[in-house]
Amino acid sequence: MAKSRTGPVSATAAGRRGRPRSAEATNAILQSAYTLMATTGLAATSIEAVARHCNVSKMTIYKWWPSREALLIDAFLNQASVVLPLSGTGDPVARVRRHAAAYTEALLGEFGKVQLAVISECISKTGSAEMFYERYLNFRRSATVEIIAGGQEDGSIGAVGAPENLYDAIYGNLFYRYVFGIKPLSPAYARNLVDSLLRPESDSGR
Repeated sequence: MAKSRTGPVSATAAGRRGRPRSAEATNAILQSAYTLMATTGLAATSIEAVARHCNVSKMTIYKWWPSREALLIDAFLNQASVVLPLSGTGDPVARVRRHAAAYTEALLGEFGKVQLAVISECISKTGSAEMFYERYLNFRRSATVEIIAGGQEDGSIGAVGAPENLYDAIYGNLFYRYVFGIKPLSPAYARNLVDSLLRPESDSGR
């Protein structure tokens, strides 16, 4: 997936026919879908409900998203871009540490419940989480892997493993603990985990 992608609008706009989508309408649809998921649950977040909530036609939504699952994933990605931005500069370890801590805090709130529900919905409808990976995780994972790789190149990250494996060791650990309720799980735990994996020598926690 192209690294220039900034969110769900670019992920779903390409290849569509008809009039270009309005950024204002797109954001309203995505925000409505996430709000409904967080407040009424996935079962109640139908295309019809989203259309009513943001006052657009069902045809507009169907024109811009190939399925309900695609809309739910893009709404989740849109929310993640707000609460868990991947932008910023500075020390790579500090950036990953900060993001992992924020992700953990989000997991412990409504964001975590919505994420788990969306993944479950994808698996129940399609038999796999491939759509969630393609529309959400691939983008987020690639951006953080790039940060880790950059830190390995400039020497600020001492870990020698593949950047993809280091990413999975951090975020897979956090999500696994969240799903199964394994303690500890807190922003402090996430920060310590990042330090132990990316700075495995005596400088961890610096």
